[in-house]
Amino acid sequence: METTEKVNTAIKDLVIINNDRTEGYKTASEETKDADLKMLFNRLSQQSIGFASELRAFITDADEMPKSDETKNTGKLYRVWMDVKAAITANDRKAVLSSCEFGEDKAKQTYDDILNDTEGLPSDAVNVIRKHRAELQKAHDEVKMLRDSAK
Repeated sequence: METTEKVNTAIKDLVIINNDRTEGYKTASEETKDADLKMLFNRLSQQSIGFASELRAFITDADEMPKSDETKNTGKLYRVWMDVKAAITANDRKAVLSSCEFGEDKAKQTYDDILNDTEGLPSDAVNVIRKHRAELQKAHDEVKMLRDSAK
């Protein structure tokens, strides 16, 4: 794969997973009645919007630029699953947080896959990707801690 194509494909995948994450947290925010979770989910949704924006700067081919609402099928399935689970469990705090943790795991895995093969990626892009990955870990740990403390 040509370096430019590899960069565009990798960055596009990250933008799309952040779009998924944005939409997942918007859904979670709408589903919960807990004010603290609404604030957390809104913050994490905004974080993903910022991540996607930062990443877009590295896409060199306008034709490869994902739409701001473009998501993966797995993201759509995740959001549907979360909607169903939240409805079935009557907005059970632990269930909503478990669904969000699942989404965080998917986002981390996408970042990990790209960080496992950074050959050809510009060093400034790799630095941004590593920074995002660290922030994703913090978000994951925060969601997991809240889930573990939920009754």
